[in-house]
Amino acid sequence: MRTGIFKFPAKAKTRLYLVACAGAGTATATGISLAAFNPNSPSLSYDSFLRSSIFPEKIQTAFHGVIRSSRAIYTIAYTVVDYKYSLHGLPVDSHEYLQKLSEVHSRSAKRIRNLCEANKGFYVKAGQFVAALPQVPKEYSSTLSSLQDQTAPCDFKAIKKVLISNLGQDLSGIFLSLDERPIAAASIAQVHRGTLKDQQEVAIKVQYPGLENQMKLDTSIMSFLSKCTEWFFPEYRFEWLVSEFVEAISFELDFIQEARNSERTAKNFKSNDMVRVPHIFWELTTRQVLTMEFCRGRKVDAVEFLKEMGINPIKVAKALVEVYAEMIFIHGFVHGDPHPGNILVSPEGRYGFSLVLLDHGIYKQLDEGFRLDYCELWKALILLDSKKIQQLGECFGVGKYASKSPLGRGMSSDEKRNLKQELGSLQMEDISSFMESLPPEFLVILRTDGLLRSILRKLGASQRVRLLAYAKYALYGLSPRSNPQSDFPIKAVLSRLKTNISYLHLRLVLEVLELLSWMGKIRRLLYTLTERFVGGIRSILTLSLSN
Repeated sequence: MRTGIFKFPAKAKTRLYLVACAGAGTATATGISLAAFNPNSPSLSYDSFLRSSIFPEKIQTAFHGVIRSSRAIYTIAYTVVDYKYSLHGLPVDSHEYLQKLSEVHSRSAKRIRNLCEANKGFYVKAGQFVAALPQVPKEYSSTLSSLQDQTAPCDFKAIKKVLISNLGQDLSGIFLSLDERPIAAASIAQVHRGTLKDQQEVAIKVQYPGLENQMKLDTSIMSFLSKCTEWFFPEYRFEWLVSEFVEAISFELDFIQEARNSERTAKNFKSNDMVRVPHIFWELTTRQVLTMEFCRGRKVDAVEFLKEMGINPIKVAKALVEVYAEMIFIHGFVHGDPHPGNILVSPEGRYGFSLVLLDHGIYKQLDEGFRLDYCELWKALILLDSKKIQQLGECFGVGKYASKSPLGRGMSSDEKRNLKQELGSLQMEDISSFMESLPPEFLVILRTDGLLRSILRKLGASQRVRLLAYAKYALYGLSPRSNPQSDFPIKAVLSRLKTNISYLHLRLVLEVLELLSWMGKIRRLLYTLTERFVGGIRSILTLSLSN
């Protein structure tokens, strides 16, 4: 495969090799996977035609808007009608209803995925956003998750125009070389690898041209469709989802803000040798162009690569969940998009590897009161404090569905059965009301936690790894922040000791619960073996008597 490299005349001789290649499973140092670009694809034919110079940019934008909006309106209308009439007249607690509902979910998810792939851009981002929400039906999450790595890169001529308009006409005065072929492409930007005049290797993230105007139109259409859907069918309310997505994508389009988020995260983890955040080159960063240090590594869920490098995937899982637990419970500043492409594992580091955090566009600053309450909630969950769980659940708007433990302990068989029946019979009205009642911080944490659990499963880590990390950092988050200038050393030591004792207490609770679970499994296994043994003896006796 040939790779285009845009070289600038320079006295110094330099050679630049492209590390990443197109294809499934390719990891990059940018956090977004490279998709193979096929210029002969039928889906790009009218795009190429419109981008020809005979059409002014305003006409191109207007035509695209009409096509994309019409496609979206048709798809959503068709989907709403499908739900309404496919389920009409079926009792909601019947097996037939649940079976039909799953079928409609599957059809609708495929329909919406096709819409996202056809409209590209913000529709792909919206599909990814929905796929990461743990509250959506599994048919949607599994179908829309395929959107993560399907983005065709933009032509380098258009990218070069963005670079020139942001960095100046004389790119040769900045770069020794710049790869024309991107090493990664996502729905709103693509990344090129380059070398600065001082031989520093960099990754240049470039926003696709015309995105801000496109975002206004696309998000307006999404909001319009959600309101129309609610007007026809009041139980289907998705305005909360649209507003959350619009807020997230608005932050992601501002590369200046992304650079600030990156530096703040680097500062938060400056004492953590396990975490690496690429250095930002501010003189080469604007709202549309972000230049950062080039970092080598592979996607965090590349299990085979980890094993080849002698890196234990379980240790990677433990390090990853502790990083995000620290963000949530201690810093209160949370990376809201931890999909595998945004987290690399580098074979360099004090412990044999390090985690490289990328793509800092979507962050959530947790309210301090919310952060402390969430720490208290996790402490109560581990200690099986049902009264505290119920109290905090009411604060978060989930009191009705608050269980007594993340492990399901403390609930009787009847309670579990009743809860399962209640959740299974929830109507769309219940789900809409539930989501609208959640604090915005909770939505971000649920989405982040869902993505983390998916990565942990791929790495082969048990739920215990996540529970222990959350329990430990929840306690650290509740301990008073030490101030070296005002606190006495003895006070800081006692506070730390108290936190460690509380953590050991929580860990003991988890170990006991795990032991009880293990003993229950052994008991069931012995019971099954005994039944089989007795059944075998009976069969032998029956055969003997019959003879």
